[in-house]
Amino acid sequence: MFYKEWIKTRWYLLLAALATLGFTGYSLLRIQRVAHLKGVAHLWEVMLQRDVVFIDLLTYLPLGVGVLLALVQFVPEMHRKCLKLTLHLPCPQLRMISQMLAYGVAVLLALFALSHLLMYLYLQGLLARELTAHVLLTSVVWHLAGLQAYLLVAWICLEPTWRRRVGGSLMAVLMLRVYFLADSPEAYNRFLPWLILYALLSVSLSWLSVARFKEGKQD
Repeated sequence: MFYKEWIKTRWYLLLAALATLGFTGYSLLRIQRVAHLKGVAHLWEVMLQRDVVFIDLLTYLPLGVGVLLALVQFVPEMHRKCLKLTLHLPCPQLRMISQMLAYGVAVLLALFALSHLLMYLYLQGLLARELTAHVLLTSVVWHLAGLQAYLLVAWICLEPTWRRRVGGSLMAVLMLRVYFLADSPEAYNRFLPWLILYALLSVSLSWLSVARFKEGKQD
C-alpha cells in the first residue's frame, strides 16, 4: 500500500520538498541579512523587544503542502474509481484507508521535520537556545495546521456525495481557521496537545466517508 502511494505522489513530494526547503532557506537568509547588516546584537534586540521571529513566510506553506498532497493522493482514487477496487482487496477497509492516511501523515512529518532541522542547525549558531526554541515552537502550530489540512481534505475527497463535500469544505475552513487566530509567536503553546488530538480525531471522518462509499451512497 505504501509503495502504491509513493508511486502516485513521488513527483509532488519532490516539488513539496524543494518548496519547503526553499522557503525555509530564504527565511534563514533574511535572518542572516539582518545579522550581517546590523549585527547579531540588533537581531537579538528586535526579537526580544518586538517579538519578531523572521519566518513569517512559512506561515501558510505547510497548509498548502498538506492540501495539495491530499488532492494528489485521493482525487485520482475517486476520479478513476480506484478506491472501489482497493476496498475489494482481502484486507479490512479501515485498515487500508488508515494506511493511506498514515503514509500521507508520515511524509508530511518528514518534510516538516527536515524544515525544523534546517532551522535548528542554522539558528543554534546565531541565537541563544531560548530564542531558537522560540522560533521553532512558533512554527509548530503551522505544521500542525498542515497535517490537519491534509486529513480534512482527504476526508472531503473520499466523501461520495457532493452535498456533504460542500458542507465538509465549509467545516474544514472553520476548523483550520482555529490555527491562525493568534498572530503572536508561541501563542498556541498551551494548546498544542489539544491541537494534536484535534488533528488525530480527523482520521475518523475519512472512515465514515469510506463506510458511506462502501454502502453505495454516491451522487
